[in-house]
Order: sequence, then structure tokens, then C-alpha cells
Amino acid sequence: MDALAGLLEGPRARGAFLMRSLLDPPWSLRVQDQAPLTIVVVARGSAIVLPDGAAGRRLEAGDIAICRGPDCYTVADDAATAPEVVVHPGQITTTIDGEPLCEALSLGIRSWGTRPDAETLLITGAYEEVGAVCRRLLAALPQLVVVRRGEINSMLVDLLLQEMSRDEPAQGAVLDRMLDLLTIAALRSWFSREDAPAWYRAYRDPQVGTALRLIENNPAHPWTVGALAAEVGLSRAALARRFTQLVGEPPMALLTEIRLALAVDLLRGSDATIGAVAGRVGYGTAFALSAAIKRRYGMSPKVIRAASS
Repeated sequence: MDALAGLLEGPRARGAFLMRSLLDPPWSLRVQDQAPLTIVVVARGSAIVLPDGAAGRRLEAGDIAICRGPDCYTVADDAATAPEVVVHPGQITTTIDGEPLCEALSLGIRSWGTRPDAETLLITGAYEEVGAVCRRLLAALPQLVVVRRGEINSMLVDLLLQEMSRDEPAQGAVLDRMLDLLTIAALRSWFSREDAPAWYRAYRDPQVGTALRLIENNPAHPWTVGALAAEVGLSRAALARRFTQLVGEPPMALLTEIRLALAVDLLRGSDATIGAVAGRVGYGTAFALSAAIKRRYGMSPKVIRAASS
């Protein structure tokens, strides 16, 4: 699995927050929900996304914003409009003064706002939890990514809108998968650009790209720099130098990071023993994995597992 596949495998919605916001100008939403990843689609009208400490980006109908948390941001009709609504953790909405708004502005199933045919229609999908593998890769994303209309298939947005208005058995699972598909399509579009992170562009290099795939396809293998170099036809020193230059970290540092992130996700998402997890991610013993996890995350595997239950 390459790094992009690992990232795209990460966003797996489970009861994710999905809402249609129907708003008439002037409007402004202050988002401080601390969600690690949020998708905002302008289905109708226009908006501006204003991340704290970064330049705002204007969105027109069909555009998609990918907001990387937990930093706060504002979505509004205009940069000059003062926030009137605050989105808190758990997707609780209030006025600036703290008055609850969830019921007062309800417009039916997964919809809220001023009126059903309001000038602006936003779709918001928030992932409130992501795995360690996904978190490592999300850190490479800028605070705000914008994917313009036409860069992905607009039918994905249309289908999501249709399904959001339905309330049938297993509808939550259907919406989770549709949100995943939209998120994956938007992220893949952005990663295909020239402004994608350096580590992603490194896949285009014949030798370094091959070494990356070897590591990520089989992180449990007892890789060494020498073994990787032999696989890609470079000397050990040449691969180490070129890999570090293009990826931003040495091969063994990346391998360790991938192994530990996979181990944390396995600890959180399964009841496998620490020894079994160690074997699956390339550590010889439970003790060796425990020591590496504590050194990297400051917690033992038992504490990490208990915190997720």
C-alpha cells in the first residue's frame, strides 16, 4: 500500500457527522469542533473559508474545501461578516452567546438553516476520529485544501445530497461510505497536483519510489538500507542520500514511523495481543514493540488500548 493509499484508507466514517446548511447572507459559522478532517461542499451559492492564521479561499458552487483540524476556521458568505454561529466539539451549534441552535434552526432530516430554498447550500461532513496511519499522513496536508468544480465527478455530490434527504434502514452506513468516496476523490485530486507534498512527488523517482512502495507494501519485512538499495539498484549511500532528500527523512526512520502507526491502529481496533501485533508490524517481541511505542508516543501499548475503549 503506498502512502496515498494509506491516507485514503484512513478516512473511514463511522457515524460521521453530515449536515446540509441552508443559509441566506449575511451568515458566518465559527467552527471550533476540533475534528481532524472536515469536508465542506458548496452545493449552491458561494462561501469563503477563513482558517485561523492562514489566507482565506473563496468557494463557488461545486467547489470543495478540505479542512485539516484541529485548528479553528470560519466559513462565511463574506470575510467581513462577523460569526453568528459557533460549532463546538460533538457538532453542537450555538449562538456566539452560547444559546443552543440545533432545534431552533432545524429544517428536517440532516438539514438546518434559515429556509429550505436559501441562497447558499453547504454540505458538511466531519470525521471526528482518524487512525494513527491517517494522522501521520494528514499532517502533511496544509490547513486548507480547495478542490475546484470539475476536478472530481460532480455526480458524487449530487448522490450524497439525494441520500442525505432519505431516512431508511442502514442509511447512516450508506452515508458514511458516500462521504468516504467523496473525501477520497477530493484528496486524490489534490495529491495529483504539482503542489502536493514532496514525499508524494518522491514516488515519481524510479529508485526512491520503488523503495517507498517496498516499505509500505510490506512493513513487517526486516528491511535494511542495504536490502532496499539492492532491490532498487543503487548503492547503500546513494539510496540513503537520495531518499532523505526527496522524502524528507531517512528510509529506516520512515519504516519505524509506519510500523508504529500501524501498531497503534491495531491496538485500538482489535483485541490482538501485543505480541501478535508486534509480529504483524515487524518487531520480534512484545517488549521491543512496547519500548518503541513508549519512546515514540510516551504511552505504553496497554494505555493506548485502554484509552480507545
